[in-house]
Amino acid sequence: MSSNANVYAAIERRYPKDLDSVCIETLDGLTYSWRDLHRASGCIANWLDSLKLKRGDRVAVQVEKSPECLMLYLATLRTGLVYVPLNTAYQRAELDYFLRDAEPAVVVCTPPRLAEIEPIARSARCANVVTLGEQRDGTLLAAAAAFPADRDTVQRAADDLAAILYTSGTTGRSKGAMLSHRNLTSNALTLDQFWGFEAARAAGKRDVLLHALPLFHVHGLFVASHAALFGGAKMLMLPRFDLAQVLERLPRSTVMMGVPTFYTRLLGEPAFNRKHCRSMRLFIAGSAPLLAETHQQFEQRTGHRILERYGMSETVMLVSNPYFESDGPRLAGTVGVPLPGVGVRVVDDDDTRCTVGEIGAVQVNGPNVFAGYWCMPDKTKDEFSADGWFRTGDIGYFGGRDVPARYLTLVGRSKDLIISGGYNVYPKEIEGYIDDMPDVDESAVIGVPHPDFGEAVVAIVVGNNGAVLEPTALVDALKGRIANYKVPKRVFIVEQLPRNTMGKVQKNVLRERYAGTFRSSPAVGVRPSSAPAAAPK
Repeated sequence: MSSNANVYAAIERRYPKDLDSVCIETLDGLTYSWRDLHRASGCIANWLDSLKLKRGDRVAVQVEKSPECLMLYLATLRTGLVYVPLNTAYQRAELDYFLRDAEPAVVVCTPPRLAEIEPIARSARCANVVTLGEQRDGTLLAAAAAFPADRDTVQRAADDLAAILYTSGTTGRSKGAMLSHRNLTSNALTLDQFWGFEAARAAGKRDVLLHALPLFHVHGLFVASHAALFGGAKMLMLPRFDLAQVLERLPRSTVMMGVPTFYTRLLGEPAFNRKHCRSMRLFIAGSAPLLAETHQQFEQRTGHRILERYGMSETVMLVSNPYFESDGPRLAGTVGVPLPGVGVRVVDDDDTRCTVGEIGAVQVNGPNVFAGYWCMPDKTKDEFSADGWFRTGDIGYFGGRDVPARYLTLVGRSKDLIISGGYNVYPKEIEGYIDDMPDVDESAVIGVPHPDFGEAVVAIVVGNNGAVLEPTALVDALKGRIANYKVPKRVFIVEQLPRNTMGKVQKNVLRERYAGTFRSSPAVGVRPSSAPAAAPK
């Protein structure tokens, strides 16, 4: 029989020699060894087997973060089933759609939501509904406790389905990205080497990952958790990002992965300094753009250059700034270089490669790229080029001023591209200028319907520490610095930008909120509870 391509088989082969060493430490100090992880996931896997499910059946999971949630994921892999993590923020209508679409054989939810979710699951013809709580409670663990821990991992082929991740659905119906065992294993092995976990082990060191990300997302589950599991690293598992808890554990950690918000919150704490980072070897940021200003401030405060990278639910990780100096510098504002074995190209509307510095659509291929969308063959076909490259929907370019030609810079999503008066406007460029202005904390630039231009550029701006911003002054500051067609025709000052659970600004929400801006007043901008400012000519 050929080697088992099951993700769990790859993890098991890389377990540390000392199975009784600590694998996970929780917020309350409870510890789990590698042996605990293996045996507990074995019990859950044997319980799953007792349900007489078919290989490839789906297990849909909407629970809070816990070591047992991770064990459930591993157990699902071990039995040859397909793991479907669902955002804990999803409500009734969303869950109804996901469960009807995925048609899971098992649904796992938190105990408090059982009465709400069970009828939804039953209507989706799911026969098995169990619960899992944050404090090792719920019916799942009670049922699994009656089963033995020993079992073999089910044989899986590399292209067999391992997980389905639903996209956020910001442009319509959510899509289930189908990830295979090959997709997940190849990416984990590549990151193990590229981010220095392998080198740390070779030097006789053991990494400690500070894990404050959710487990329903590609970042927390398939990047952070896999990094620790494939690398034999200890996890300090926090339920969520809490500044005091992170500061307390940083001195015992060597690696932290987070969204940009994690780093801005750390920088907002005056007591945060180099002492907290004395044992750290790597800080990684992703899931949303990291401001160059944040990158620079963090280095000044800590001596560490944050490693920014780029990935998607459909592909896991694609591009990363280097960890090793021999591979190149970490450049603020870029997402780095294509990972080994991953193809990345920037193309025009005809799928012809763009020249260095030329903006175009980002397309990718490689062993990490998904097979397609669950039950959406037509959508899958549309998202791949004729020669098999996945259209990411992102816009970017290679190289640029003082940037090596192999480094990729992203300028936005294709759906965020603004076409105003026939000109292409890339929001990230304008956001960069606005964010650099005094007293500005952050901004989001969107396009909204306009009777003359088709779309008009609109900026939504957040002030820094309660600073009072004048929309007209912001517009005046942009004039002369960028082309007039890029200058926002309206500026709104708000207290905060809407974000999803991973910290990404929800521009779809902003587009809906300001869609009617030019149906009436042509004014430049407004402040909270103020009259519109005068329009520029």
